[in-house]
Amino acid sequence: MGVALVIVAFVMATTAPSDLVDMNGNSVALEPGTTPSPEALSKMAVQEDTGERFRVPSAGLDVPLDSMNAVDSVITPPGFTAAYRVRNLGVSLDHAAEGTVYVAMHSLRDGAVGPGNYLIDVEAGTAAVAVGTEIIVAGLDYRLTGSQKIAKERLPAAEAVWADVPGRLVVITCLQRPGGGPSLENVVLTAELATPTPTASPSDPQG
Repeated sequence: MGVALVIVAFVMATTAPSDLVDMNGNSVALEPGTTPSPEALSKMAVQEDTGERFRVPSAGLDVPLDSMNAVDSVITPPGFTAAYRVRNLGVSLDHAAEGTVYVAMHSLRDGAVGPGNYLIDVEAGTAAVAVGTEIIVAGLDYRLTGSQKIAKERLPAAEAVWADVPGRLVVITCLQRPGGGPSLENVVLTAELATPTPTASPSDPQG
């Protein structure tokens, strides 16, 4: 399943009043024509205040882990201060050992800060976290195994990203550009489950 990740390139800092804020409480704005329709927002079925966290301790990142659906093969996180597990891709957290968990988040430009900004090195044009970095998703402990940048138009066809691999985590954000302007590439982090969760045996009761 190819999925176009549509985030970040359309978000900028603004001095105008806005209901949208970054991690520092500063107003951010979507560029005209990029706001999801009410129908798309309904289909996202966003779940907030889940009580779960997304953490990368070495990067100083600790944000809420909300959840959402991809809609029409597009992932558009609705907020700029949380990470979002994509429920209709891969597997649920309860079955993390059996497949891939997908998380998406915004990085921002023009001085604004989203969760993804902690994970990218804009000047170097790379991820800011190294292989072996600990990533904690709702209490599940992963270790980073690799990172890559992929042009946005190529991401939907990146079969390795969308393969449902046991015990894997895929984190996607946008790579901002040193000179500003809309992001043209995504950074994709992959990680491996370090503390596998037990899976139910056929004789176990199912809840």
